[in-house]
Amino acid sequence: MSSVLRPAISGEDPQTIGRYRPISSHLAIAPPVSVVIPAMNEAENLPYVFKTLPHWIHEVVLVDGNSTDNTVEVARELWPEVKVVEQRGKGKGDALITGFEACTGDIIVMVDADGSADGNEIVSYVSALVSGADFAKGSRFANGGGTSDMTPIRKLGNRVLCAAVNAKFGARYTDLCYGYNAFWRHCLDQIDLDCTGFEVETVMNIRVVKAGLKVQEIPSHEYLRIHGTSNLRAVRDGLRVLKVILKERSNRRALRRTPHAAQLDSRRGEVS
Repeated sequence: MSSVLRPAISGEDPQTIGRYRPISSHLAIAPPVSVVIPAMNEAENLPYVFKTLPHWIHEVVLVDGNSTDNTVEVARELWPEVKVVEQRGKGKGDALITGFEACTGDIIVMVDADGSADGNEIVSYVSALVSGADFAKGSRFANGGGTSDMTPIRKLGNRVLCAAVNAKFGARYTDLCYGYNAFWRHCLDQIDLDCTGFEVETVMNIRVVKAGLKVQEIPSHEYLRIHGTSNLRAVRDGLRVLKVILKERSNRRALRRTPHAAQLDSRRGEVS
């Protein structure tokens, strides 16, 4: 892994500058950045998504969930170098895992295809990572964040579930169920994703804490979906998230017991 944070100074040797990607007038980075966008029938929203993506990103990976509209064609028109990956399974989690496997960048950014995320915020996520964080977690409720797309019941559910994760895993999150995140690719080896639905964000947030990775929250604003309707269902998916929290908690207890049990077995062997 290479993390470089340096000023973009004019007048430098072009061969030296070529190793860096300028992401602002004062900041340049060396690591390539991949953006993963899971999409199913989002042709009308993609123009709003792509127009905010920074020009300096290394690649865009679009995971097509068997769209019946012209999602893929629109993506290729908007970003000719886009890497299109066909999703063979179902669910957001499955789509993201498929996209992550196709990435070649050192940094991976997750962006929804409904137009609710502002690609201009990516610079904040990347800056946090090259400054030392392992996982940059978007938060609508951190100071400077906000949302235009949450009902009162979803806000309440997110707050309760977030509090449960903080209490059970020692996290300090202000937001839990939000899909705008970025991380170093090596983190995937430590969180071992294995879920298919909307609960994928919760699984990631829990496992980065369990793995002892450095997390930094990034204030983010969630905008209204521009076209179409979301597949998210507050009660159904809230219950799936709660089930994940309980399962991850049980796994953590099992891991704590395992070394103790192994030690006892070792002592028994010495006695006999």
